[in-house]
Amino acid sequence: MPQNNTFKAGILGTGSFLPENKLTNKDLERMVDTSDEWIVSRTGIKERRIAPPSMTTSYMATEAAKKAIEDAKITAEDIDLIIVATVVPDMNFPSTACLVQANIGAINAAAFDIEVGCSGFIYGLSIAKQFIENGTYKYVLVIAADILSKITNWEDRNTCVLFGDGAGAAVVGQVENGYGILDNFIGADGKGGMHLYMPAGGSRMPACEESVKNKLHTIHMNGQEVFKFAVNVMNTATIEVLNRCGLKPEDVDIFIPHQANIRIIDAAMKKLKLSKEKVFINLDKYGNMSAASVAVALDEALKAGKIKNGDIILMVAFGAGLTWGSTVIKWLE
Repeated sequence: MPQNNTFKAGILGTGSFLPENKLTNKDLERMVDTSDEWIVSRTGIKERRIAPPSMTTSYMATEAAKKAIEDAKITAEDIDLIIVATVVPDMNFPSTACLVQANIGAINAAAFDIEVGCSGFIYGLSIAKQFIENGTYKYVLVIAADILSKITNWEDRNTCVLFGDGAGAAVVGQVENGYGILDNFIGADGKGGMHLYMPAGGSRMPACEESVKNKLHTIHMNGQEVFKFAVNVMNTATIEVLNRCGLKPEDVDIFIPHQANIRIIDAAMKKLKLSKEKVFINLDKYGNMSAASVAVALDEALKAGKIKNGDIILMVAFGAGLTWGSTVIKWLE
């Protein structure tokens, strides 16, 4: 179909899902050699949500999707495409997106997963934007869902304090020109891939007794290198996407960063000269939910009335790959 320049792609509805069970820092003190003071001072995290053993990523993704579809005032049959961003799929195949399609009855939708770690929601929005604005599809459902607790080494005090489980979703469709997703900036640096990875489970190291025994099916992270990368890319990705939109940091009404570490967020706020009032933070309640972090934060900010018509929203994330993504939205109610 020919491109239609009379509209932009924008978010029509959002939803999120969080498991009920809370794992506090006090709980972690009984599991590993750590303390509430140590965790809060270095990360800003106080608690996180943990899915029960029987819960799957597709279940969480489905629940978030249902809420987003209802919020957008459409039906599942209206959805043309489902994109699920996750690093903890139910299984290698079929895709989690196909499982969600079946769960919600989106019989007219194509479906696929993307695997870019914590940058997944912004990557998904970038893909959806192209399909909407070139006229291929009318409604794209973007879901970000991860159950990181199932790939966390609960004996590694450097990583087990960081992560939580959750899912967020957004329906992307046509909005009035001048509003919606103004631009995206996504990127990757594969040379840094081994700073944040799960060694086993793929063709390089198929599952075996030794890989399970040595906890090679869990998150491995070089925290110092990831921290340096994150502080740098949060700034560069933000400035790049704002420049593409002809905007400056002072034009931003609300900043929704990846909820990974309060020190990374504080560094970004300082470089961008953003006041705390403009920054939405919920990592104290949920920890790092990977791709779901920004998606859940956006939904919570909207439901809390933090975003009004015409506001400029800036979202930025970084993740395994190494990857990064940023997007600017002019909100249309």
